[in-house]
Amino acid sequence: MSFLATVYTDVGIRKETNQDSALLMEAKTDFGNVLLSVICDGMGGLEKGEVASATVIEAFGNWFENDLPKLLHRGDRERMIFGEWEELIMDCNQKIAAYADSLHISMGTTLNALLLMDGRYEIVNVGDSRAYLLSDGLYQLTRDQSLVQREVDMGRMTALEAAVSPQRNILLQCIGASPIITPDYYSGDYAAGQVFMQCSDGFRHVITPEEIYRYLNAEALTDEQTMHDNIVYMTELNKSRRETDNITVLLVKTV
Repeated sequence: MSFLATVYTDVGIRKETNQDSALLMEAKTDFGNVLLSVICDGMGGLEKGEVASATVIEAFGNWFENDLPKLLHRGDRERMIFGEWEELIMDCNQKIAAYADSLHISMGTTLNALLLMDGRYEIVNVGDSRAYLLSDGLYQLTRDQSLVQREVDMGRMTALEAAVSPQRNILLQCIGASPIITPDYYSGDYAAGQVFMQCSDGFRHVITPEEIYRYLNAEALTDEQTMHDNIVYMTELNKSRRETDNITVLLVKTV
């Protein structure tokens, strides 16, 4: 199985710097094509959020190039991948926190990483960047580590209330700003003709799930140019509706 993939990021209409970072890497192996895609949404004083997000992106890029090949021929790959990701995240958490302390500021980043290999997907998530699967509908694969999601889970807030809450940007944890990180891990099967979408929260506040599915379902995405054009269109739609955050979206279609 192979992949069509594209990524797009935009500073948005209000912020001076883009603190989002993204990574898209693919390799041919004995097990077929392997793809890693990562989105990080940075935040921090002195506009250092881009440093936090770039630190995690670099770490995952190095892992894909140097460490993943060693795991491909071993058993229980999924457990080993999640274990190595956990170590990588903890190391990044310490490095970012130490750098922030040296500047006397607070900084951190979300993380949403997706690995596609041999008909299986593995995802790790910290914060409120998201991964979705588009097949016969739009399915959210990850759960936000946010205050409003916790309130929804406990029955103290509805999903509609959470979507417009002034507290919707409060995270329960993020890499670099939390003393203890507990990533969430997800895995499952994928088939040809499906689409994975990852995005920072700036992409999803003012557009609807129906609009996302209309423009980003597999039938609408015939090639990488169309994929790119459609996510640019969706980004501009967000901006026209006065979304103020940085916006990043990444698409992968399995073929």
